[in-house]
Amino acid sequence: MARPSPYPAELRERAVRMVAEVRPNYPTEWATMKAVAAKLGIGAAETVRSWVRKAEVDAGRRPGVTSDEAAEIKRLKAENAELRRANEILKAASAFFAAELDRPSKRS
Repeated sequence: MARPSPYPAELRERAVRMVAEVRPNYPTEWATMKAVAAKLGIGAAETVRSWVRKAEVDAGRRPGVTSDEAAEIKRLKAENAELRRANEILKAASAFFAAELDRPSKRS
């Protein structure tokens, strides 16, 4: 399970906006990301790069799984796991009761 980000969502959004706004002032996108990370006090430019890439996917400018799709997949996987557990319990109960029915009755 992914741990929560130590950076608030507002800071992530601001960093992504800043990269887009100041990109023309730098020779490369990476240089832009390094500068934005330094200005905002973000530990690593790679962090900013990952935020920018995720924003591009969410906006449809880059192929990949969007944040909404990833959340839905995670929810469906959890639901599927719960249904599998419930199914196993029902199978065990069914086998138990079927065995009870097959035993000869002790009552007269």
